[in-house]
Formats: sequence, structure tokens, C-alpha cells
Amino acid sequence: MAGGVNQNDDEPIAAINIVPFVDIILVVLIIFMVTAPLVLKPVIDINLPKSSSGEEAPPAPLNVAIGKDGAIVVNGQASTPEALSALAAQSVAEKPDTAAILQADKTVTLETLTSVIDLIKTAGVKKVAFSIEKK
Repeated sequence: MAGGVNQNDDEPIAAINIVPFVDIILVVLIIFMVTAPLVLKPVIDINLPKSSSGEEAPPAPLNVAIGKDGAIVVNGQASTPEALSALAAQSVAEKPDTAAILQADKTVTLETLTSVIDLIKTAGVKKVAFSIEKK
């Protein structure tokens, strides 16, 4: 007899069983862990080139992404070449040692990449780095 000696079987169980509650919370946690990468997907789909040598770079105030179709995204917002040049010039005026990190899809032409680098360098940014994926 697991219950007490004076326990009446007709009374409802008033205690909360915590085991099913913990099971439900763990399932919800797993669902959030699986869906979080899908929600946090970048605005532009970039397939970065891979390299076995490379170092982690500190976040730069000027993050430039170039998509397959040549679309330019600066710091997570769609941009035009003129707006990129203006933003780069503004960043250099505020902080002279501003660096830019380029994330270009591997299918982007050299001409497009060179024009974007030229825009950034003309605005006064001295340091330009390329973002890659490790192999």
C-alpha cells in the first residue's frame, strides 16, 4: 500500500504531477532550438567561398554583402552603390580607422566585386577584408 492507512480512494488527487510538465517544457525547448536557425536566416542568401586558412575578425561597422544577382546589402539593409558610398564616407568621418568586411557570393563577377571595393576605397575606407567559410 503506497498510500496512507487512512487514505480514502474516493478523494481526487490534489497534488500536481511535475513529470509531464517537464516533458512538455523539454519538447517546447527542442522545437525552439530547431526553428531558431530558420528564423535567424540572413536577409540575402550568400554562398561564401571556403578556405582552410582564415581568422575570426572583430565585427566591423561596415558589413557589405553582395548577392548572386549583384544586390548590395549594407549592415543588413538593402542599399544602392550611391548609398553605400555615402554610408562609407560617413563612417570614415565618424571613425577614421573604419574597416569594411565584404561577403560576396562565389558566383559574383570580378567586375561587380571590384566596383564595390572601388566605391568603399574611394569613400576613404583603408581596410577591406573578405568573409569566408572555413572548410
